[in-house]
Amino acid sequence: MIMRPLSLLLLCGLTIAALSPTRADETPWLEFPGKAGPGAGKRVVLVAGDEEYRSEEWLPQLAKILSERHGFDCTVLFSIDPATGEINPNQSDNIPGLHRLKGADLMIIATRFRALPDEQMAHLVDYIEGGNPIIGLRTATHAFNLPADSKYARYSWQYGGDDYKQGFGRQVLGETWIAHHGKHGSESTRGIVADPDHAIATGIADGDIWGPTDVYRVRLPLPEGSHVIFLGAILTGMDAADEPVADDRNDPMMPLGWTTTYQGARVFTSTMGAATDFTNEGVRRMIVNATYWCVGLEDGIRADLAVDLVGDFQATDFGFNRFVKGKRPADYR
Repeated sequence: MIMRPLSLLLLCGLTIAALSPTRADETPWLEFPGKAGPGAGKRVVLVAGDEEYRSEEWLPQLAKILSERHGFDCTVLFSIDPATGEINPNQSDNIPGLHRLKGADLMIIATRFRALPDEQMAHLVDYIEGGNPIIGLRTATHAFNLPADSKYARYSWQYGGDDYKQGFGRQVLGETWIAHHGKHGSESTRGIVADPDHAIATGIADGDIWGPTDVYRVRLPLPEGSHVIFLGAILTGMDAADEPVADDRNDPMMPLGWTTTYQGARVFTSTMGAATDFTNEGVRRMIVNATYWCVGLEDGIRADLAVDLVGDFQATDFGFNRFVKGKRPADYR
């Protein structure tokens, strides 16, 4: 059969559209409307963007737990390659959708060394300085690495000015990047409860928190106003049943999770935060409890809050350039 020119043109157009890296009906972020639960009416924006710990995998899973189990409306943002529309954690200068922070009740951030343009940073800064709750996880202590000519250079992890020393990490979360305290990739982390009476510790006992990522070093004491809830014991190996190391790195133990305030808003920081950490129930409970606490719902925290995974979740091991190539935000729906 010989195609008419118009039919052939339409077919070619459809083929090109199907192969195009940008899809007209696709946004470069995810929305998870909240179901019934204490979080109904509260909106959480989760910002993924690190090269190593697979935040692009586990933040969508966290959003599913918060929306389906607890009623929060969740938006998940990613580092996106603008040429393909695919998630690329190595793309440090593009996180579309940060305007969704306007009016949000909580930001959960797990970025690393992002060099975002001023127009994107403006949304983050408006939220941060507006006195809004924040949860910072793992590499959020060194969330930004902005060029010196950026309007928002002071948020960089190594910023040297006395007006905002060491940037977002130190000023907002309580610490910037210092060093690995445990041996990276060979000494895992066991959580020890430092304050069992704090709402965020509800339902969590010593050893319930465990992850294959190592303990981060922080400077002791943490800044005034910080309150340590969990400590991180360095283990001799990569199994939850391994013994703590016998050397003095566990004396004293480094803080693993703490609270502070910034501009009057509640802030929680944890140095846990890999996709492989998130397979642990204790880690999930800590973050869900912290979500409730940050938005003022601590009276609703119970030891049996549902933190079970939603659907299939296969965590990719941490490491540089180990992210699953070719994924788009919709693939994590």
